[in-house]
Amino acid sequence: MTNPLVAITPADLDVHITLAYAGDDNFTGRPVYRRDAGCWLVPEAARKLGLAAGLARPLGLRLRVLDAFRPPEAQRLLWAHTPDPDFLADPRVGSLHSRGTAVDLDLIDAASGRTLDMGGVFDEFTSRSYHANRDVPAEAQRNRLLLLGLMTAAGWEYYSHEWWHYQLPDARARYPLLSDSVLGTDGMMPR
Repeated sequence: MTNPLVAITPADLDVHITLAYAGDDNFTGRPVYRRDAGCWLVPEAARKLGLAAGLARPLGLRLRVLDAFRPPEAQRLLWAHTPDPDFLADPRVGSLHSRGTAVDLDLIDAASGRTLDMGGVFDEFTSRSYHANRDVPAEAQRNRLLLLGLMTAAGWEYYSHEWWHYQLPDARARYPLLSDSVLGTDGMMPR
């Protein structure tokens, strides 16, 4: 199978990339991806991510990508660690990340590189992560709404339980699950 994904790089889209699952600072406490794993999306998602990054730029902000394409092999590892259907797709159904059609991200100040307060950390599997949660500080609510506005204006849909997660509309019907093998030697999973 030919690789249907495109690489996302800071130079191409003016985004910052910090793949959470390539290090041990994630809910599993260990790397899931190779440390040098790339960031990948289907072309439609890459284009829409570029649109969102372009909307953020005049505001002095940059998007920070925390996860994008997540091979089903990685999804199975995450599910085995924390089988919570409110925050993780059951690998038997398949994640939108495993189609290259979803992205997890937050915002950073372009001048300082400081991460904006989002009222909780990425992959905090509690109701504090819900978009509509009003128990987070007002500044964090504004930042979440700012991210929501940037992403939806660029054509993304949001997931109500995760302020960080955005996906292409109707992606489950339009895109197949993709194994890590589609990346060939650029695969994300440890060898």
